[in-house]
Amino acid sequence: MSERTNPERNLALELVRVTEVAAIAASRFMGRGAKEAADGAAVDAMRHQLSVVAMDGTVIIGEGEKDEAPMLYNGERIGNGEPPHVDIAVDPIDGTTLTALGRGNAIAVIAAAESGSMFDPGPCVYMEKIAVGPDAAGAIDVRKSPTENLHSIAEAKNQPIENLTAVILDRDRHAELIKEVRTAGARIRLIPDGDVAGAISTAWPEAGADVLFGIGGTPEGVITAAALRCMGGEFQGLLWPRNESERNAAIDAGYDLKRVLHIADLVSSDNCFFAATGITDGDLLQGVRYERDTARTQSLVMRSRSGTVRLVDAVHQTEKVDKI
Repeated sequence: MSERTNPERNLALELVRVTEVAAIAASRFMGRGAKEAADGAAVDAMRHQLSVVAMDGTVIIGEGEKDEAPMLYNGERIGNGEPPHVDIAVDPIDGTTLTALGRGNAIAVIAAAESGSMFDPGPCVYMEKIAVGPDAAGAIDVRKSPTENLHSIAEAKNQPIENLTAVILDRDRHAELIKEVRTAGARIRLIPDGDVAGAISTAWPEAGADVLFGIGGTPEGVITAAALRCMGGEFQGLLWPRNESERNAAIDAGYDLKRVLHIADLVSSDNCFFAATGITDGDLLQGVRYERDTARTQSLVMRSRSGTVRLVDAVHQTEKVDKI
């Protein structure tokens, strides 16, 4: 990404406008039980705002193929067509069910990095993940057991395991994982959805989380890697085919299913940008709040090259939201 013409430009400060409008649009459907309507509103708002961002972006992590539009689809060109050329990873709502049910921790997220630097997961929808914040970076290994990793994290943080909190998606496939973490003595925060926010919370001291374990979406893993690259945390993943057909498709496409994917494998650029805005109140961010003719949002805005992490509180006049 050339910054010769504007070396101080922080694309994340422009991308946060995109997550803000998506969060506001989605928040209108909070608790109304309408997942599709919430997602559609967030996508429409995000696409509209992206069209005016000065960049030539290609969606690498989106909502699948073009025939699934109106979602932001893989391969879609976004921005106004001007440099820089960037890869885009986007999730208009990380936690559509959370939004529909009015539960916490739903966020709108977007990440950008130099063109050609984002990992394309191909046919692999899921991956086994482990994520930690800066204090435990270098202490984890996704190939080791949860118990071994908890001991290493506890040693790195100079804490007993009993003080650690593990974030795990509440899924049947994690029954043995949950049992082992409990046996090891750590505390557990089970989350119904939204493992991007869950992983980022491990690097955000106010969130009170120490590690994320478990199997979740590969696209979300790439987005998480961009965020943790900015925050100095660590993320590792192993592709996890759901069935033999998916396994064969991945192998045929050249994917090494035994390869540990680190942050630099998922987002190879050292100059990536990340923005997330809360939709519903959560451990990471406050959700959208309304007061008469205004909407209040809270966002995380990050850039890896500078290591800057901003917490941005904004007040929007609701009749002008499409112009923020």
